[in-house]
This record gives sequence, C-alpha cells and structure tokens, in this order.
Amino acid sequence: MAHIDWYIEGPSYGNCNCGYSCPCQFEELPTHGDCRGFEVIEITKGHFGDVDLTGTKAALLYAWPRAIFEGKGEMQVIIDPDATEKQRDALRRVLQGEETDDEATHWWVFRAMCDTLHETLYQPIEYEADINGRTATVKIGDFLSSAGRPIQAPHGGGEHRVRIDIPGGIEFTIAEIGNASTTADAAIKLNLKDSFGQWHFLKHGPSGVVY
Repeated sequence: MAHIDWYIEGPSYGNCNCGYSCPCQFEELPTHGDCRGFEVIEITKGHFGDVDLTGTKAALLYAWPRAIFEGKGEMQVIIDPDATEKQRDALRRVLQGEETDDEATHWWVFRAMCDTLHETLYQPIEYEADINGRTATVKIGDFLSSAGRPIQAPHGGGEHRVRIDIPGGIEFTIAEIGNASTTADAAIKLNLKDSFGQWHFLKHGPSGVVY
C-alpha cells in the first residue's frame, strides 16, 4: 500500500512506569503488570509530503491496563501550538500510526493496541535533552513535568551507563537508559518516580526505523 512520503528525525526522550530494564524491550510482561508513560520529540529534520516539519515538537501519553500486546489501551497526542495547521495534521497522523506500514513503528503498534484515542492537545512544549549525558527536562503546559538523569549505582559507585541495542527494532536500534520521574494531569494521569528513562535519536519513515 502506498503511503504519503514522510520522514522524522530528532532527539527523543521517554519515561514509563517499569524498572530500568523495561520488560517490553525483552518480550517480557511489564514490571508492575500495567504500562503507562509518555515520550517527547523535537524534530530537527522532517517532512510529511511537502509539509516541512523541522523545528516542531510533539509528545505522546499512553496507558494500558496490562501488557501493550493485550490491548485495551488509551493514548493522547500533544503538539506544540507553534506548529501550523498543516504541521499539526501531519504530526497527529504520524504519531497515531497513520501512513505507516503495518507494525513498522511503535506508534503504529500503540494505536492498534488502544481502544481509546483522546482528543489531541495543543500546549507549549519545553524540552531539553542530552542523549549521551542521559539528562532531560520537559514541561508541557501546566499539566506535565518530567526530569531524567543518569542511574546512580545503589552501592555508591556513581553514575551507571547502560544501553539497549535492538537490531531491527521498531522504535530504535540503540537507546541510552536512565532514571526518570514524571507527573501528568491530562486525560492520562502519570505519577512516575525513579523509573525507566529512555533517550535515543529517532529516525522514522513509513516503513519504520531509517538506517
């Protein structure tokens, strides 16, 4: 099936409620039985057809009562209001898994596994991240705040650096892992503390991760 030609790249950061070794990445069940979290990206280069997406920012809130593959989830797209109407439409469609090969991106999977799609929000997104340093700060409107930092070894050995490497992954090939905390008070509530933080440079197109 032919899709609109699109491409997105940029630094991505996310936080979910699982332990540092997020079981989803290893085909295991969630740490606490359910899955909920968010991700954010600043697009440093991108397009959707002839619509330039460079410089736009977007985020995604999500939650499932059990493992993602068991479905019955909910999700909500958030787009920075600086985006034009055409950019907003493009970002909404991409993050909702449209114009994408079946199962090619995690966004496609998220949408397929969600019964509830909440209304898209347009709120200012303040986002800074250092992928190699495993740090991030995010503020979205007055309803979401997140901070990421390196994992500190429990025996007092200082910062711990670890990566997850997934050849052929649908979200990333290599991601830096750290400690993250997030609160959110939108349609999907979050109260995450010292849980799985993920940093990577995202590169996606209609057929999935772009190498």
